[in-house]
Amino acid sequence: MLVRTSTRLADRMHRGDVFEPRCPSREILKHVTSTWGTLALIALQPGTLRFSDLRRKVAGVSERMLSQTLKQLEGDGLVSRRSLPVVPPHVEYSLTEQGRQVAVLVQALADWIEDSLPMLISDDVRKTAQLAEPEV
Repeated sequence: MLVRTSTRLADRMHRGDVFEPRCPSREILKHVTSTWGTLALIALQPGTLRFSDLRRKVAGVSERMLSQTLKQLEGDGLVSRRSLPVVPPHVEYSLTEQGRQVAVLVQALADWIEDSLPMLISDDVRKTAQLAEPEV
């Protein structure tokens, strides 16, 4: 049960309130739980990666989308970007302390999804089959 200790928005925003439409925590939640945000956080758990290595690890993401995702996560204080002054440009990404904390949480969610996939797929297949059956 959700118990609010204060009804004032300013008081609630000190901690964050994802149920409040104007709370910045919603935007961070969106970044962390997006497909590419989640995968980037998980991919960076073992340590620092160059952009190209990260892109290979997060298969299927475009260069533009990964760049945008990393900028968002960096802006949220979850990812650190280090640009080295070499030619060609060498950029490395790593998790901040807060990034490591949230990566553990989204890794647990991803693990649950992977472990539950047979059940989730069979439920989905069953529901799809029920929808396709003609009514008698």
